[in-house]
Amino acid sequence: MDYDRIADLPLEIESVSTERKSRDTSSEFTRVTTLISLAGPGGDSADDRSSGIGEDVTYEADHHDALASTGLPDLTGEYTVDSFSTRLEDVDLFSGDAPDREVFRNYRRWGVESAALDLALRQAGTDLASRLERSLEPVTFVASTRLGDPPTVDRLEALRERVPDLAFKLDPTPSWDEELIEAIGEAVGTDAIRILDLKGQYEGTEVDVPTDPDLYERVIEAFPEAVLEDPALTDETERLFDDPDVRSRTSWDAPIHGLEDVEALPWEPGWLNVKPSRFGSLESLFETIAHCDERGIRLYGGGQFELGVGRGQLQTIASLCYPDGPNDVAPRAYNEATVGDGLPASPLEPPVDPAGFRWTAD
Repeated sequence: MDYDRIADLPLEIESVSTERKSRDTSSEFTRVTTLISLAGPGGDSADDRSSGIGEDVTYEADHHDALASTGLPDLTGEYTVDSFSTRLEDVDLFSGDAPDREVFRNYRRWGVESAALDLALRQAGTDLASRLERSLEPVTFVASTRLGDPPTVDRLEALRERVPDLAFKLDPTPSWDEELIEAIGEAVGTDAIRILDLKGQYEGTEVDVPTDPDLYERVIEAFPEAVLEDPALTDETERLFDDPDVRSRTSWDAPIHGLEDVEALPWEPGWLNVKPSRFGSLESLFETIAHCDERGIRLYGGGQFELGVGRGQLQTIASLCYPDGPNDVAPRAYNEATVGDGLPASPLEPPVDPAGFRWTAD
């Protein structure tokens, strides 16, 4: 990914607006995000060539409520994509509403920068694939789902009934006993479990999972092909990752906010989960993807329950950079609280006539 190919794109912003969105999810919480719209000359709707849209995926609803009340700072003016990014380094996008977690600043900045890129591409009459001189490829995706409390295979079976070849990303917890693991294998096959998110790198969040060496050992053995995401490396678990085969299928997600974090990992990774919002800026994201390409580090995309254009932007990046990975960027219908009919199957076909930085017109 060559950032220079987009850095000098001209960008003219005449107005800024936001739209709060909310929806119940399959993970039993209400997701709130904010769509950020930047309009240039003549831009008066989301479908207009002179309107760019991004999505702020900050997790706390209170921050979205505050943004709906105060709006964003004045960002109007004439820029390039790169000079606009530089401008954001000196702007408080939270306007005094200090975020609960520092990474939320990256999330909001990504929402603004992705909207700026969308607008700049549209004002130039082009799309991201064309500008990067890359082709959009069909995107392989997995369904990320939890198994409930107590955990059962019911949702896995319901999803497989509708999409027979569907693969999965699951979040093991200490309640996963041998009986449940065997039931997962019987329901969908062990090879259908492409990623096991151990969530060992989160601290002080609602998704923290206690570190359980016995659980790690059980799932490493039971799902020998699965990518192992974000293990906690402790005195009790580290021995499991001395095995080169286990290390080669270990991936990192939560700690990665830029190239420095990749280089600071305990060993050169075999895999990385790329969540663009964690990087904040386009330049940081592009730099990290380029480094991984050079080093042969395999990538897959990660989602954050996007409710609008943000999901399609993740699919666009996956399509351009890692289309064959176990991408956790399934269409939004997979995040609905109830398993519905008509779910798209993997791979996801790219748009025939792309525009700007979007997968579809939404």
